Order: sequence, then C-alpha cells, then structure tokens
Amino acid sequence: MVDNIETVSGQQDAPLLEAVGISKGFACDGTRIEVLRNVNLTVHKGETLAIVGASGIGKSTLLHILGTLERPDRGKLLFQGQDLADYDEKQLARFRNLKMGFVFQFHHLLAEFTALENAMLPALIGGVEKSRARVTALEMLERVGVEDKQDRRINRLSGGEQQRVALARALIQRPDLLLADEPTGNLDRKNSERIHRLLLELNRDFGMSLVVVTHNPELAAMMDRRVTIIEGELVTAETA
Repeated sequence: MVDNIETVSGQQDAPLLEAVGISKGFACDGTRIEVLRNVNLTVHKGETLAIVGASGIGKSTLLHILGTLERPDRGKLLFQGQDLADYDEKQLARFRNLKMGFVFQFHHLLAEFTALENAMLPALIGGVEKSRARVTALEMLERVGVEDKQDRRINRLSGGEQQRVALARALIQRPDLLLADEPTGNLDRKNSERIHRLLLELNRDFGMSLVVVTHNPELAAMMDRRVTIIEGELVTAETA
C-alpha cells in the first residue's frame, strides 16, 4: 500500500502508463465471457493514442482499466513504473483526481449546476480552496471556448458546449493523462471536428498524453498511434 499519493514520483524514465498482460472477463447467464485477453499496451508521455475496434469488443473496458475505474482479473497496470495494485480504493480515487482526466460520450455533467460549478468540481474534491478552484475553472472554460457560458446551467447548453465544459472539468487538475471514450459520439459533424481539433491542441499545449476510444476514423487518424482490439486481443499497433 502506498503511504502518500503526492510523494510517489515513480520512475521518471519509465513509460507514463503501461498495461502488462491485462485480462478481464464477465459472467453472463452462467457463461464466462473473456472481454480482454493478455493485453499489453504502453502509453508514452505526451503521445496521442486511439483505441479502435467493433462495438462491444472491449475498448471501453480497456479504457476503464487504464483509468483505474475497473481492476483487471489478471495483469498489471504501471504508472511511471509504480504498480497501481499497491493502491487501495481511496488512494486510487486520489490518484485519479491528481493524475487523470476523463471525458465520456455522455458528458455526465450535473444538470442542476452551472458550467463553472461543474468545471470546479474535481479541484474542490481534491481539496483546492474554492476561490483558487474558481479562477482555474474560469481559465479552463476560456481555454475550451465557453467562458461566456460560465453561469448557464447545463441543460441550457448545446451538445458541443456541454462536451467543452466536460473537457474543462477533466483538465482543471492539469492531469498527466486524458482518457476519452467516444468524446464526439453524440455530436454532429461540425461540433465533432471542433472537439477533435481541441483535443489535439490541449495535448500539445499541456503536454499531456491522450488516449481515445473512438469509432470515428477521422479522429483515429489524427492520433500519433492506433491500436485495434479484435476478440479481446490487441492485434495491431499502427503509427499515423
């Protein structure tokens, strides 16, 4: 068990994130279904990576495991060489808050809160003083282009604006890794293209790594590297 998440620096020359021999299965009507089989994947600092494949093939499960939202049945997940199996659930929650940002197809914003309040939440949960969290959230809303919507409740924003707020929320703690699951799956082409460009700009400007699960070939082609899952196995690794 790790004593203090803030003091764990890991091996600075190690990959940012490394999945080693990851396997995951689920029981369905008395039958065991193996969703992931011995997956090995390395994410380097600052790179962009797309995970592609057919629906229901295990892409989101892999992303959830990479983000420590689920634990694998077998295998290891290393962050800068540190085995995340050493963390208990409370420590993993703290680790995610400090090191990872998440954006999903369904933005999971709180409808009763304003855009600003939603963007502030991870910082407040992380113990950041409210006035400082507010300033940082405003900076992030400006960075993603919705600073003028800061006082609007979520149900008064368009789909593209909601996803931009979700991005601001994901970035407020300046994570090392942003994980995005079909981030433009519910958007029209115009808004999708805007989010695609914004993801790459944020990757470049903040120096964070980006892992995206997507069915969108245009978004996948924009990443540095693409991996494909077929029947639970990682079968290709392509460089753009």
